[in-house]
Amino acid sequence: MIITPATKQDHSELIAIWEASVRATHHFLNNADIESLRPLILDQYFDAVTLQCARNEQGTILGFCGVAENNLEMLFIHPDHFGKGAGKALCRHAIQKMGVTSVDVNEQNPKATDFYKHMGFVITGRSAMDGQGNPFPLLHMALG
Repeated sequence: MIITPATKQDHSELIAIWEASVRATHHFLNNADIESLRPLILDQYFDAVTLQCARNEQGTILGFCGVAENNLEMLFIHPDHFGKGAGKALCRHAIQKMGVTSVDVNEQNPKATDFYKHMGFVITGRSAMDGQGNPFPLLHMALG
């Protein structure tokens, strides 16, 4: 597995990975929620973070992460590659090479919370709303 910077040309593939991952893990979101988030992510959020991709030996993107100001803002893996090390590789890279010390996780996504705990993060707080003001609680986590 190789970690490489994402380019603008990767964005269409990244948004497809994001959507597949969200549909597989964020069961609290309905179709309208996902449809409203897609353009925000593609047109605003991707440009607000430093994006890195996990690629296999053939160059296929398996997943990606985005970092801003020492916060892991996004980490999404295509469902076909869940449990195969891409998430760990991206998270380790974000911590070791990009200075990540914190992450916010949807409380309604317990597998993600467990993943970040396994990676060394501890819960430090909670917000009742997500970043868009929707009633999807966030857990604030920091490296322990």
